[in-house]
Formats: sequence, structure tokens, C-alpha cells
Amino acid sequence: MNGMMDSERSGPVVWSGIIAATCLLLLVVKQLLWLALPFIFGAVLYYALLRPMQRMVRSGFSRNAAALWVCALFFGLATLAMVLALNWSDGPEEDSWEATIGLYLDGGVSFVRNTMTLLEAKFPILAEMRLTSTVNTAFAAYTNDFASNHLGEIVVGVVTWVPSLLLAPFLTFFLLRDGLRFKKFLARAVPNAYFERALYLLHEVDQTARRYFEGLLKLTVLDTVVLALGLWIIGVSSPLLLGLISAVLAWVPFVGSIAGCVLVVIVASTDAPATPLVAYGAIVVFVLVRLLDDFVFMPLTLGRSLHIHPLVTVIMIFVGGMLAGVVGLMLVLPLLGVVMVVGETLGRLVTNPRLRARHRYAKALRVRQASIDLDIARERRGAPTASTKPLK
Repeated sequence: MNGMMDSERSGPVVWSGIIAATCLLLLVVKQLLWLALPFIFGAVLYYALLRPMQRMVRSGFSRNAAALWVCALFFGLATLAMVLALNWSDGPEEDSWEATIGLYLDGGVSFVRNTMTLLEAKFPILAEMRLTSTVNTAFAAYTNDFASNHLGEIVVGVVTWVPSLLLAPFLTFFLLRDGLRFKKFLARAVPNAYFERALYLLHEVDQTARRYFEGLLKLTVLDTVVLALGLWIIGVSSPLLLGLISAVLAWVPFVGSIAGCVLVVIVASTDAPATPLVAYGAIVVFVLVRLLDDFVFMPLTLGRSLHIHPLVTVIMIFVGGMLAGVVGLMLVLPLLGVVMVVGETLGRLVTNPRLRARHRYAKALRVRQASIDLDIARERRGAPTASTKPLK
């Protein structure tokens, strides 16, 4: 069946529908972001824990027990790892989180000012443009009231998302426990003539999402380890935590990488304010890791998960960012992969004359069977049947 399916190519009409459906889904996800994010994180954790649960089921555990044990062990280890990462820090300690954030912001501003001073000394034309004074004025206008006005709003916004994100562990557990039952529920609604192809569709959608999320997790682990090792070598505090945050931010194309680099530079400049070479070394480490990610890690992980033309990938990334912002940048590729599988398979189902003929024949058989049942009921009542009723 796979060979037959691969030999059939989708035309421009199907691909137009695929792109239109992807754009529509991005708009829906943007409007229902509070519900979409838990499902996204739940799906990531589901595909990460599916194989361990399947091993436990094959070893004799029930699906309920296996799902419960796998989720409990994973979230317990994740909590322990987060605590260890937070404690593995040589950075400054303050009495409050506001003072800590303010200290890191001051370190980042000092790094930018020192860099501007070095550039003015190297390039006199920048000194004539008063680059340093312009940057200092802009930073002073923004940082003076950041802690009092903007920081509280950011924290409140994060807190409002906590109840929604707490749904992710529950969704992961129920997907692990009842995922097979849900697939059977969907398969029962398919007409018998399309049953084989519908099973193939469900399998391919599941495999596409599974390959993507597993590849994304492998890429995250590789980026975290390599970046943490580089930051640890140059002496930056909390290298593992910084590596993990930067790797997760890199899920968002372009914007996430810039945010991760800024975060790493701020921490490095705060750790060594008198040694700007540490911050410059952190930039070099981050750029090297991103190059390894683009040319080595990504082709080995995500590159094997979605079989999409590079031109379509780049165009859809820009379309996703235009329609749904940062959320669109992060979700456009997995949505496109799933919609591509669904659209291509449905296109083959609709345009296959043999399957449509089988479906029409099955409907005719059901009509005949219903007519026979009606004739039997009429015979029992003594009424004329369709075979004995005289023709007019």
C-alpha cells in the first residue's frame, strides 16, 4: 500500500487546499491560544513518553498502570532536574527576584554601553554621531520605570497562563491511556469502502506528528548539552539552565534564537562585568551552536521527520509569522506536516474511482438489504411486496 500511495502525486488543487487549511488553523490557534498551548505541550510529552509506556505494556502492565507510572516518573525527574539546575549557579544572589532581574538588566545595559564605547574608539565616525549618548538616553528612558511599571505586568501575564499550562500533564496522561481508544473511535465513523485508506491516514498523521516531536526533543537535548558545555567552559553561571531555556526558545524560528542569545549575553555580562571578553565569548559559543544546529543537528533530527520542500518551508514560516505572530512561527511546520498528510490522503481517496465505485456499491447493497427487510415485514402483515405488487 505504501508504494501505491507514494507513487500517486498530489496536484495543485490539493496543495492549495493544504496551504489554505494550514493558514485557517493558524488563525484558529491564535484565537484559542490559551487552549492550544496545553495541547501542544501535552502532545510533545505524549510522543516523548509513548515508547517507554509501550515497553511497560509489553512487559505485562496494563495501559492505565503504565501511563500512570511513566507520567509520575517523568514529572518527578523533571522537577528534580529543574531544582538541580537552579541550584547549579555561581551567579549573584539577591534578597528578591525584582533585585535579581534589575541586576541582570543593569549588567546587560553596561555591556551594551561598553561595546558602544569600544566601537566609538575604533570608528571615529560613530563618535561624531554621538552613538553612546544616544544609546544611553534610550536605555535610561526605558530602564528607569521598567521594574515599577512593566515588570509587574509581565509577571501577572505569566501567572495568568499557569492554570492553562497545568492542563498539559493531565492531557499527557489521558492521551497515553486513551489514545488507542480515540483512534478506534475515529475509525468506526469511516465507511467500509474507505476503511483501509482511513487507517493508513490515521497511521500517517500519527507517525508524522511523532517523528516531528521526537526530532524536536532530540534537537533540544543536543542544543542544551552543547550550549551548556560551551558556557561552562568560558565560566558562565547556570550553564545547564541557560542551555535548556535557549534550546526551548529556539523552537520559535528566528525570534527564539535572538531571545536566547540576548539572555545568554545578559547573564555572561552580569557574571563578569569587568571582563567583557566573557560576554563576547558567550556570543561566539551561541553562534557556533546555532551553526551546528542548522547544518548538523537539524538535518539529523527534524530534517528526517517532515518531507517538505525547503521553499515551501521558508514561505510558510513567513506566512505563519504574519498570521499568528510568534505562535505561528512555532506551529506552522508541524501543522503543515499534519495537514499535508491529511490533504494528500483525502485527495487520493476522493479521486480514486475504484474506491468511489466500492462506496456506491456498498450503499446499493445496504438499500437492497433494507428493501428485503421491508418485504419480509410486509409479507408477515399480508401486504403486497415490491416483487408481487402489480406494475402500473
